[in-house]
Amino acid sequence: MSQNVYVFSLETIEKMKQYYHKSLTTTPQGAIFRAKTSNSVITAYKSGKVLFQGSKPEVEMKLWTDNTTIGTTKTAPKKPTQSTKYSPPESLFLSSHIGSDEAGTGDYFGPITVACAYIESSQIPILKELGVKDSKNLTDDTIGKLATEIAKMQIPYSLLILHNTKYNKLQKRGWSQGKMKAMLHHHAIQNLLKKIGSMELEGILIDQFCEPGIYQRHIASEKGVLPDNTYFMTKAESYSIAVATGSIIARASFVREMDKLSAQIGIPLNKGASKKVDLTIARIMKEKGEEILNSCAKVHFANTQKAKNYL
Repeated sequence: MSQNVYVFSLETIEKMKQYYHKSLTTTPQGAIFRAKTSNSVITAYKSGKVLFQGSKPEVEMKLWTDNTTIGTTKTAPKKPTQSTKYSPPESLFLSSHIGSDEAGTGDYFGPITVACAYIESSQIPILKELGVKDSKNLTDDTIGKLATEIAKMQIPYSLLILHNTKYNKLQKRGWSQGKMKAMLHHHAIQNLLKKIGSMELEGILIDQFCEPGIYQRHIASEKGVLPDNTYFMTKAESYSIAVATGSIIARASFVREMDKLSAQIGIPLNKGASKKVDLTIARIMKEKGEEILNSCAKVHFANTQKAKNYL
């Protein structure tokens, strides 16, 4: 699906809205309008940027693109000055690249979800307009809406879910959570590399949760090899739209899985690992039995023992 971003005056955007009044659909966050024609989906944002996407976007673009400019981001955000061979070049943030992040690792209940997304350089401005950023700074409701908008853009991604039953089996086999995360990132990236084939790729950025050397040892222990031009960076979702996109996809998936588990258990499951979680664990133990935790929780967390104080 072809996608193009142009910048228009707000006056022109208002004319566009009137022109497409019979084709208007639900307006996404941060937008003035969205219209769907037989040729293209047109989304106009408050900043003046307009996204044309679909099978024949050029048909609609030609109606409006006299004396306009293609929307681009001219400067990349500054990254920390300390660098190693695994630190991403600043050019990466404005280039076509893969970003990978995870959710659920610090939560007692629920799985670990890892998602990586491939973002073309032309898509970066529009994703910023949508409000894509670190999922930790967004409400779950906003994350769900953004995940829907990302899906509409048909962005290539790979999502892996490590459910609690398998998580607990791996933990008993001696796998650290760090190794689990490394293997999830590695397999998600491998899946996505197959999807995008020979498309332009400046590099791969992983939100750093351990030292790169340790990450490499984890994947090497399972015969994995680090792809070329793979970089690591803490708080990468604040600099890379690709990582932020992966973060949102992973978090949206984690929230869905938590809702499913709550329905299956018949008790609302709390996120995080607080005292409220301990009280919920105690309730589950009383009403359902301790064994059921294996299917919905990371049972090696200290919360399991803390909860017994409330029995």
